Amino acid sequence: MSSARVTATHRRALYVRDEAGRELPARFGRRELSIACGDLVQCEFDAQHAELRVAAVEPRRNGLYRSNSRGGGELIAANLTQLLVVIAALPRPDYFVADRYLCAAHCSGIAGIIVLNKRELPPPDDLQRELDAWRATGVAILEVSANTGHGLDPLKAQLSGHISMLVGQSGVGKSSLLRALLPECDTAIGELIRDDEGRHTTTATRLYALPGGGDLLDSAGVRDFAPAIDYLDPSALGFAEIESLAAHCRFGDCRHLREPGCAVRASVDVGGVNPRRYESYRRLRRLYDRLRTQRSAAGERRFRP
Repeated sequence: MSSARVTATHRRALYVRDEAGRELPARFGRRELSIACGDLVQCEFDAQHAELRVAAVEPRRNGLYRSNSRGGGELIAANLTQLLVVIAALPRPDYFVADRYLCAAHCSGIAGIIVLNKRELPPPDDLQRELDAWRATGVAILEVSANTGHGLDPLKAQLSGHISMLVGQSGVGKSSLLRALLPECDTAIGELIRDDEGRHTTTATRLYALPGGGDLLDSAGVRDFAPAIDYLDPSALGFAEIESLAAHCRFGDCRHLREPGCAVRASVDVGGVNPRRYESYRRLRRLYDRLRTQRSAAGERRFRP
């Protein structure tokens, strides 16, 4: 058995990086294995088929999960230490999507960082206010430009020694950032690998080794993102400012919506909690409740005699 890190997956095919730093194709050793980019796995060589097979997945430090339409969790990446949420002046930032990535990271013990790309472009009128609101909750902000090179050295320093992932809306320049950090990389999302029918296909997530140490995962751009509900803190849903106030609510199970004696709503009223962030919490709370209800109803139908 040998240890390796998964760098790309597609269906039953994947790539792994072995302890010598070589990228090798591999196959799932058992059908029931769940494997994602960033996983550490144990591999063995199948002499009969002359291929490397993954026999086991080592315990994960954490995982980044998204919700599917039924409320279940889908693993996107494993063992991250940093989640870099990339926004830009164009396309106009969707602050609510950025919040949801930050919430998923917070609840999984992953450091969430906002990366403002395309810094050379005129910012939207509300951008500085939103950056200040994130800073107030402890979120680090990096301002960069893949086009001009501004801020790339601090970004490289931030990435060194970490397993980081770039996420964000389509068009914010994640591939341009990847090219700036790794000029020699293939910037098409994912590594071309062969599926079971021998066709080349691309993966949605790809892990790259950084020259300064650490790893960087790239991912496809999104229009929306819903964190997996099973991996969110039910009380605050990953909003750090709400988490710090929840202990002061009158009721221990306060949902911070209409309950009397809610410390969160009181803070919003006096300008403590940012109103847009609070609205972001309310939207995620409604989604959380809807997905829980859908999953509960599906379970009742499944087990009804």
